[in-house]
Amino acid sequence: MKAKIKLLTPLSSKGIEKLKIGDKVLLNGIIYTARDAAHKRLVETLKRGEKLPFNPEGQVIYYVGPAPARPGRVIGSAGPTTSSRMDPYAIHLMEVGVKGMIGKGSRGQKVKDAIKKYKAVYFTAIGGAAALLSEHIKKAEVIAYEELGAEAIRRLEVEDFPLLVVNDTKGGDLYQEGTRRYSMSV
Repeated sequence: MKAKIKLLTPLSSKGIEKLKIGDKVLLNGIIYTARDAAHKRLVETLKRGEKLPFNPEGQVIYYVGPAPARPGRVIGSAGPTTSSRMDPYAIHLMEVGVKGMIGKGSRGQKVKDAIKKYKAVYFTAIGGAAALLSEHIKKAEVIAYEELGAEAIRRLEVEDFPLLVVNDTKGGDLYQEGTRRYSMSV
């Protein structure tokens, strides 16, 4: 069994070029949340030539709209949302330095091509384990678009956040590989 790879944010191209599909990762450091509405605003901001509410260089964006925090907790359940909804915006964010994305489900071919071109990585977090994932979030604060509620951009500090590499810098795709292996076994 492969050992889990510890990664620290912000990510570097050199650091993530070693990752391969199927690698288990424990992510540590700062990540940012953003879903559909926030992504749209981020890309509109870039198109106007304005600065984003965070420095995108080497950053990881988690596609999540967390539940409200219970008393004594920093955040509520925080499970991944479907990534393909962010596909129209993801390339723009990789162009300005975003190196990692966390969600669930497969990505479109243009996004997979951009992941390879910009030496980025797409991770999945286990859907259905939102309460467990929230235990790995040590701090959370809204930094932009507060009026979007759960879809506001949050700055999260994560510790050993468990992920799996789905798309790597070399063009690998865990979903395609899994389907191929399954087809060969039946």
